[in-house]
Amino acid sequence: MAEVFRSPLADYHASQGATLGTYHGAIVPARFSDAVAEHAAVRNASGVFDFSFRAHLVVKGDDRVRFLQRIISNDVKSLSPGQGTYAALLTAQGHIIADFHVYAAEDQFILATDADLREKAQKGLGRYIIADRVEIQPLELFAISFQGPQARPLVSKTLHVDIPELPEYRHFATNYAGFPVRVVHATSTGEEGYEVWISAKGAMGVWGAACGQAPTYGTLSSGFEALESLRIEAGIPRYGTELDEETMIHEAGLLNAVSFTKGCYVGQEIVERTRTRGHVNWKLVGLILESPLPPARGEKLTLEGKEVGEVTSACLSPTLGKTIALAYVRREVAEPGTKVSLASGPAATVTPLPFYSISKNR
Repeated sequence: MAEVFRSPLADYHASQGATLGTYHGAIVPARFSDAVAEHAAVRNASGVFDFSFRAHLVVKGDDRVRFLQRIISNDVKSLSPGQGTYAALLTAQGHIIADFHVYAAEDQFILATDADLREKAQKGLGRYIIADRVEIQPLELFAISFQGPQARPLVSKTLHVDIPELPEYRHFATNYAGFPVRVVHATSTGEEGYEVWISAKGAMGVWGAACGQAPTYGTLSSGFEALESLRIEAGIPRYGTELDEETMIHEAGLLNAVSFTKGCYVGQEIVERTRTRGHVNWKLVGLILESPLPPARGEKLTLEGKEVGEVTSACLSPTLGKTIALAYVRREVAEPGTKVSLASGPAATVTPLPFYSISKNR
């Protein structure tokens, strides 16, 4: 079992009244005050999160481009420094071992994944190094995430850097109070989002500066309870809930993690065959539930007495005022509008993902 990482700011958060918990392999704030208020702040203004549950690997060496290009699911050869993409490491059978964001820097790639996946991803990639001039090492960086419509001006004010509008996964290096910093455009909530990567020693300064700007931007310090309801509303799957080694790319709808033109990589034959065949037996969908209480992960779904699916994540949506869930269902019942039932009784309606997006609500 992977060691649980403790946020370098955990003691400070606790001293400020935050409730701590374990999330994806790290001890981080679950909430600072009220999770619903923190959720609303992100949708309406901005929230600041301790992203110590995100971990980083550096891939360097003369063969780094060729190596990653033939192993992972997306195209890294086309990335210039400052660009990034989403990708996965697959088994030969096309199942997901780990997922990560890949960022190209001048002489290396940085892979960002969850703390409880870092060792697995490093070993999974490492087993393919044969004669390649490649090194894969942990990179000790602390991440603070800014999410919400006011995220960009808040980051600019916090770091004293003018941040231009950037496409998703774009990133650049700067500094803050003498510490090297990398700013990454990445949403985790369906809103505009930025991550600030810095060493643990410099983290307190960034966190304090961000919180000092909070009244101006309507910002709340936010925890993973709000992050969960935000990402479920946005239909964003996570490893350990929607994704595991039994899941295929097409089942989870992660076509943004795949290049269909770059050529061979591990699992490519199965991914391409699935695309050509045109369907999978299971599909990740949204559910709107006729229940005031979210169902437990793993609760079965039925139709006419037959088991047709399983809940993976659920919450009471603060934005929609309804109980919603992510679930895998049989493809024959995946059509939006299909009525199914929870094993415990309440009815549910299949709905397209995401439940929430910026374009639908602004």
